[in-house]
Amino acid sequence: MTTPKFVTRWRSEDLGHPIPEERHAVSVCLPRWRDNVGYEEGDPAVTGAMQCGYPRFFFHPDTARLFAECERRLARPGECAIAFPSERVARRCADFVSRETGATVRTAECLGDGVHVVLMPVTARDTAKAFWQHAGEIVPSRQAAALLGQFRGQAPQNSELAGFSFDSTPHIVPPNLNSAVPDPATDGAREKRLIRERVAGLQGCSADDVYLFPSGMAAIFTAYRLFQRLRPESRSVQFGFPYVDNLKIQQRLSRVKPVDRAVSFFPRGTESDIDEVARLAAAEPILGLFVELPGNPLLGSPNVARLSELSLRYDFPLLIDDTLAACVNLDTLPIADVVATSLTKYFSGAGNVLAGSLVLNRERPYYERLKTLLAEEFEDIFYGEDAIVLERNSRDVAERIPKINANAARLCEFLAERPEVADVFYPARVDRVNYERHLRPGGGFGGLFSVVLRDAAAKTERFYDALQISKGPNLGTSFMLCCPFTILAHYRELDFAESCGISRHLIRVSVGAEDSDWQIERFAEALRS
Repeated sequence: MTTPKFVTRWRSEDLGHPIPEERHAVSVCLPRWRDNVGYEEGDPAVTGAMQCGYPRFFFHPDTARLFAECERRLARPGECAIAFPSERVARRCADFVSRETGATVRTAECLGDGVHVVLMPVTARDTAKAFWQHAGEIVPSRQAAALLGQFRGQAPQNSELAGFSFDSTPHIVPPNLNSAVPDPATDGAREKRLIRERVAGLQGCSADDVYLFPSGMAAIFTAYRLFQRLRPESRSVQFGFPYVDNLKIQQRLSRVKPVDRAVSFFPRGTESDIDEVARLAAAEPILGLFVELPGNPLLGSPNVARLSELSLRYDFPLLIDDTLAACVNLDTLPIADVVATSLTKYFSGAGNVLAGSLVLNRERPYYERLKTLLAEEFEDIFYGEDAIVLERNSRDVAERIPKINANAARLCEFLAERPEVADVFYPARVDRVNYERHLRPGGGFGGLFSVVLRDAAAKTERFYDALQISKGPNLGTSFMLCCPFTILAHYRELDFAESCGISRHLIRVSVGAEDSDWQIERFAEALRS
């Protein structure tokens, strides 16, 4: 039986190691169920071992060192600092922190490259960190490392950085990548053009209508700001249970008051919910409707064709997040005003760079208005070296995804037949008709699924701990990766998640391109445990 060529991180001694094994990895090994709980609860035994984390949730050591240097240079007593890639982003964060906390907040340029720092009382730091997470307009670790190159030998001061060696951290490139190290002096302009052309080819549009961002969430936040400029007093609609920050953007970054009126949320995404959306749209103007196809983590596919008809009838823009369609499986742009994609996931496949795209549909009625607003709102804050890495990673996306599709379908069939398994959530098994309506020729059902065991409260932790695949946040990599999704995404709101049909014992699995028999045997062994 073939074994994978990359390092599989699942043992207890792997806690805190980067996944993949390189400096700018965007996932981290949390091998046991209790490690994930410990991370959420801030257990020093877990957080102190973490050499990295998902960069919107956990400040990468290089990025945290950048904050510390800005703080050393500019902060007054009692102040802390968080850096952002531009003055406009820093001001957005400052406005949010001031609005949420009432604190005095200021911004300043620091260390060049357009980077601006938000300086605030230490008590407001968590609020600024929430903006970093939700908005996704971050300073990536490669940019931070380049800015701090002259301080390379300096030991980190932040407690989050404990255990991370800046001089010895390996730069191991996954086997599907060229081993050449990008030139930090390159601005990535050529690679950005190639990425936009590649995305345009997959979406069937002009590269002029493709915009790149430092994360998928930054793309969605930009679209949300455009919608707000069109209808600043209107509420948005979130249709279907989404990835956590898709909803948080609409709840926390809206200027609609009171905040509980900022968004109407339909977590189940049923046909009767569409009827409710129609009644709402007939009664008041809608800021815009946000929907994932398929959804994360239950992989359901709402009837977006019907939602598209409503958007035309009642004159509101429709955004589809097609990240889990894996770039090549579904054709969603014809029925949407805007399509947002996290390029971190399947487009990259390597798990070592964050990026996102926003695509406008020039055949829809909102195109000219959104295009005009984007000319004012958009700024290129996608770091050049990240673009170089992403362009190289994504060259084989069209060849990579069919293998992942086939592996996931086979593994889901195996699990669905096991008596230990209560539910397998996968687009081929949930709302299949709605999904297939937008299937591209040769497309499949993607590489992501979620599983819930029978007697889940008693058996899930033991099963998860025994599962011998890499374990950490992120998805869409060419190697298998899983996590206890509800614990990581909704630990402070588990009852809310379960009221929406998301079990706290749910395990989300991102299937890779390894040998399919090897994948099935990993799950068979864990079930036998």
